[in-house]
Amino acid sequence: MVGAACALYAARAGLDVVVVDRGHVAGGTTGAGEGNLLVSDKEPGPELDLALLSCRLWAELAEELGKAVEYDAKGGAVVAATPEALTGLTELAAGQRVAGVDVEPVGEGQLHELEPYLAPGLAGGVHYPQDAQVMPALAAAHVLRASGARLITGRTVTEVLRGAGGAVRGVRTDRGDVHAPAVVNAAGTWGGELADRAGVRLPVLPRRGFVLVTEPLPPRVRHKVYAADYVADVASDSAALQTSLVVEGTAAGPVLIGASRERVGFDRSLSLPALRALAAGATRLFPFLERVRALRTYVGFRPYLPDHLPAIGPDPRVPGLHHACGHEGAGIGLATGTGHLIAQSLAGRPPDIDLTPFRPDRFPGEPGHVAEEPDRLPEEAE
Repeated sequence: MVGAACALYAARAGLDVVVVDRGHVAGGTTGAGEGNLLVSDKEPGPELDLALLSCRLWAELAEELGKAVEYDAKGGAVVAATPEALTGLTELAAGQRVAGVDVEPVGEGQLHELEPYLAPGLAGGVHYPQDAQVMPALAAAHVLRASGARLITGRTVTEVLRGAGGAVRGVRTDRGDVHAPAVVNAAGTWGGELADRAGVRLPVLPRRGFVLVTEPLPPRVRHKVYAADYVADVASDSAALQTSLVVEGTAAGPVLIGASRERVGFDRSLSLPALRALAAGATRLFPFLERVRALRTYVGFRPYLPDHLPAIGPDPRVPGLHHACGHEGAGIGLATGTGHLIAQSLAGRPPDIDLTPFRPDRFPGEPGHVAEEPDRLPEEAE
């Protein structure tokens, strides 16, 4: 999805674009996602700024592409089981409001007006009208088609070609070379491998997650609904299994149930503990799901970077190399903003958002790392 968005905005900036993929469109992490377009799970800072830009661009794209991408401006509802959790959620929402997010506190007595099938006894929550959803595989395909870019599938990039001065001059694949003065690394979970092939290090790691898919149902879950501990789990550095409940309906009828996180490399093995935890959490939040069948499950790998921010923009270590990867579980939602910023960078225009927090050479211990200046503002160093 991120690669498709980069292609779209780069083409609209007047550039000639070729997309190279070793598989088929949406055959990796994109096809294993829920299609979330969220501002609700972002703390104030650079990622939230990117999410707000992306939210606006997704709305514009949805008008252009119509129903093809199954864009649903359903809004999000974050619920707290205890007063303590509600206090933390309310504090987060207050900071988000200052940053430009629409937030609507929901008291205990109002929760069932928002979501009639929620379990009783919850302390309250927050409604986020800006949250939305797309069908990710359809979105990637239609955005790529709208870009007009030349698509080459079934080719593996084996090397990023560089000239005598070190600047990129295209890529070598297992079926021939593709020449270009700029290369965008939008390889998602495999972004670290592609960076290696350009001669630089980018510490992208896979973070496995499962999603349960129910049988088709009449509309019962109106919003994307998740528990207040979801934000903390997203920001966690733990490699162990973590599950924090996310439940949402789809246009086709099935309910999607997530989210699990664990760092186990590229192991695609079925994890019964993860699935049991997801099912148990879902039925606690929506008791009607106890009588619903789960038809299937799927697994994907989120592209995880140590500071939970993606790498976006030019790589100062290799002229002509740009990165657009490492978005973890937010790649679908952040794709439009990322593509827009990459296109501005490729065209030599000032970016709408400061790219400093997303610099690909920012990681300590990595070759070419640039140390932070001691007088930088805290929000710039996040």
